[in-house]
Amino acid sequence: MSGLPVLDVEEQRVLGSLLEKQITVPASYPLTANALRTACNQTSNRDPVVDYDQGTVERTARALRDRELLRIVWADVGRRTLKYHQILDEKLELEEDERALITVLLLRGAQAPGELRTRTERLHKFEDRSDVEACLRRMAARPEPLVRELERRVGQHDRRWIHLLGPVPEAEAAAVVESVDRDTVIADGADERDARVRSAYDAVATTYADELLDELDALPFERWLLDRVIAHANGRPVVEVGSGPGHVTAYLADRDADATGVDLSPEMVAEARRRFPHLTFEVGDLRRLGRPPASSGWAAVLGWYSLIHLAASELPDAISALTRPLDPGGWLVLALHAGEEISHVDELLGHEVNLDYVLHDPAYIVSVVEAAGLTDTEWYLRGPIAGRAETTRRLYVIARTPA
Repeated sequence: MSGLPVLDVEEQRVLGSLLEKQITVPASYPLTANALRTACNQTSNRDPVVDYDQGTVERTARALRDRELLRIVWADVGRRTLKYHQILDEKLELEEDERALITVLLLRGAQAPGELRTRTERLHKFEDRSDVEACLRRMAARPEPLVRELERRVGQHDRRWIHLLGPVPEAEAAAVVESVDRDTVIADGADERDARVRSAYDAVATTYADELLDELDALPFERWLLDRVIAHANGRPVVEVGSGPGHVTAYLADRDADATGVDLSPEMVAEARRRFPHLTFEVGDLRRLGRPPASSGWAAVLGWYSLIHLAASELPDAISALTRPLDPGGWLVLALHAGEEISHVDELLGHEVNLDYVLHDPAYIVSVVEAAGLTDTEWYLRGPIAGRAETTRRLYVIARTPA
């Protein structure tokens, strides 16, 4: 190919959307004009979010057709409907991994390798961060480079990359202070991180239970949410993963839910059993959650602040693991800290620990939940409660499996 195409921002969004949907929804690809407009304007996995009208999308598509970067075709079956098919990947002779990275760079602008690995999860499976970096450097080393690495700026956690297929808005390329590579928490491996988490919660188990045992008394929104779970379950089994000292599981059980708790920390489980001897608590890993012993599946699975130490790239597999043992129509309920940072603590409740708390982007969490096949997603974001000395926003998500 001679000369890279120079794409304006509308062309970048149209081609990026087509590249994405060709992989994620192949059954409905190529896209109709209306579907393409919806893909361009969706609020998840897009930065910035736009609101193109139909005329803008169709004019942009025609311009791309004239440049031989897009084909307009007729639907094979049903009504004769015009559909849009990108051929940018053919023009650029992209490998599968390169295609995934270009797609996300077109849709979200400048990003760090860890962010790219997370956001390409549905497009291509990169084994680790170094796999992403190797692909980026291969693309940068082409005779006509496709990507470029930006200089690290003050306050930046990691160097970011941009595509070279057209202008990336200066503010977007420079907005690095708020960026965070959420995969750094597993830089020395997930097993090492798990060991640190287990050790920390083992050390603070008793003090932690003393601090949190009655916390729901001051949290009316959380009680409302849990009461909805109880009503939905209607006596069928529910499980809380990452149950800690057991107070949330006990709240459910005290209101006639058939509730079980599972936690990674043996000392937390021992503490929960001591304080609530009539309930069932087990040591276990949420990523290996099984079905209840006497039922085909859980009516609800609660991940109540149990994903807060996971890297962003681990969330798709973790949420899928929580979804698989749900009954048809079962609910997945998540509570997390929301934000753009990793918070490290060396001391917790008077004990020396080595813990990283990962604050996640709400739009990303919702997109992962929906990618796991869940529907009817609700999500709620509340600010920190000053009287409880909270410092982070709290995200709550409810979604169900198809009935």
